[in-house]
Amino acid sequence: MAQTAEGMDDFGYITGDALTEEFGEKHLDCLKSLTVAFRTPDFRANVKEDILKGLKTLLEKSFTAMKNLDEEDKEKSMCLQVATECFRSLRNACVQCYNNQCRLRELGFIETTVEILRVVHKCQDKDSDCLCNVLHCGIQFLGNLAVQNQSCKDEIWEHGFPRLFLDLLDTSDQKAVAYTCMALHTCLNEDKVEQLTQKQDSFAVALKVLELCRTQPELDWTILIVTEHFLKSQTLIEMMLSTMSPQERLTLLELISAHLGEGREESEECGILPATAEFLAGYFKDSCKAVLLLDSGDSSDDEEAVIVIRLLDILCEMTSGLKVFMSLQDHPDLLETTVVLLKEVHFLGREGKNVFSSAQNFAEMGTGGAPSHPIISFKAHLVRLIGNLCHRNTTNQNKVRELDGVSLILDNCSLDSNNPFISQWAVFAIRNILENNTENQQVIQTLRRQGVADDSALRDMGFRVEERDGNLLLRPVKKDPK
Repeated sequence: MAQTAEGMDDFGYITGDALTEEFGEKHLDCLKSLTVAFRTPDFRANVKEDILKGLKTLLEKSFTAMKNLDEEDKEKSMCLQVATECFRSLRNACVQCYNNQCRLRELGFIETTVEILRVVHKCQDKDSDCLCNVLHCGIQFLGNLAVQNQSCKDEIWEHGFPRLFLDLLDTSDQKAVAYTCMALHTCLNEDKVEQLTQKQDSFAVALKVLELCRTQPELDWTILIVTEHFLKSQTLIEMMLSTMSPQERLTLLELISAHLGEGREESEECGILPATAEFLAGYFKDSCKAVLLLDSGDSSDDEEAVIVIRLLDILCEMTSGLKVFMSLQDHPDLLETTVVLLKEVHFLGREGKNVFSSAQNFAEMGTGGAPSHPIISFKAHLVRLIGNLCHRNTTNQNKVRELDGVSLILDNCSLDSNNPFISQWAVFAIRNILENNTENQQVIQTLRRQGVADDSALRDMGFRVEERDGNLLLRPVKKDPK
C-alpha cells in the first residue's frame, strides 16, 4: 500500500506535462498505476484532491481532442486510451466510497462524462475498439457513481435523461446496452418512473426497455427495471398496454405473470398496485372475446387471443389468496364475464372438433409430445378464476347460481387432456360455491334428483357428495380394502 501511494506522488507532475505535451505512454502508464491504486480501500478513502483534479484535467483534454475524430492518427488513438483509463480510475474510486462520489460530482465529472458519451456515441459507426472502450468505461463510471448516492443519481438524471439513455439503449453495442440498463436501474425511483409517463421521448425510454426484454431476454437488468420499478406505476403500465404492439404487450404480461409466481412465497407485497390489478381485470373483460376467434386463421387474432390467455393466468394468480388483490372479487362484471366466457368456450367445444373441444390424449402428456397450443388449460383457468372469486364471498356465490354456472362447472368435471387439472379446479370451484350457501347446495340436490347432473364425475376423481343436516359436503371416497 505504501508503495502504491508513493507511486502517485508523480501524478501531479504527469498531469502538468499533459497540459503542454501530447499524450504519450508515460501518461497512460501513470493512469494505469492509479487505476490499480484505487482498488485498495485505504487509498480510495484517503486520495488527495489534487489527484481527482488531475483526472479532470486529463479527461477534459481528451474530450477536446475527441470533438474532431474524423482523422485517424496515433494522437487520437492515445487520446481515447487516456479517456478510457481515466474512466477506469474514476470507476474504481467510487466503489463503496460515498465521499469520493460526492467529490467527483462537485468537481463536475458528471456533466463532462455525459458530454463525452454523447460524442462517442455519434462516432460509433467507426467501429473502433478504442471508442467502444471509452463508451463502456464511461457508462460504468456513471453507474458506480450513482450507487447509494441520491445526489449523484439526480444529477446523472438531470444531464442524461432522456436523450442519452435512449441513445445508449438503442445502440448495437450489447455491452453498452447492458451497462446503460444497470445505470438506469440504479437511478430510477418512484418519482423518476412517473417522469417516464409525462413526455413522449421519456415514455420512449420505457418502451425501449420492454423491447429489450423481448429481443434480448438474457439482459437481467431490463427484467429488474420492469419488475422493481415499472410494475409499481399504474399509470405507466396502463400507458404501455394501451400503446404497445401485441408482441410487446405479451412480453409485459409474461413478466407480470412470472413476477407474481416468484414473489408469492416471499411476500404478498409484490410491488403491483391493486389499482393495476383492477385495470388488468377491466382489460380482460373488454378483450376476452378475442379468444373465440382462434379458429379464424388470422394470425393477428391469435396474438390478441394469447394476450387474453395471459391476462387470465395473471388474474388467477392474483386471486389465489393474495389479500392485496382480493378487491377483484368486487370488480364490476369480472365474475359474470368469466362465467359467460366459460359457457361460450364450453359450447363451442361441444359443437364440433376445434381448439376448445375436450380430448383424451393422456398418453402424450409428460412425454414431450403434449400439445403446445396456447389455448391449453384456458378453460381450466376460467373455472379456477370462478372458484377464486367465490371464495368466502356470498355475493359471487349467488351470482354464479343466477348465471346457471353451477351446472356448467359440474359439466366440466370430466378429465380433459386439453385442460389438465380442470377436474380438480372444478371440485375446488364447487366447494367454494357451496360453502355456507344453502341455496346453492339446494341447486346441487335438485340437479341430482332430476338427473341433469350426478356425482359420478366427482367419484371418478375420488370424491363423493354427502348430505348432512340439509347441507351438501364433498368427501373423499373410501377405497375398499384389497
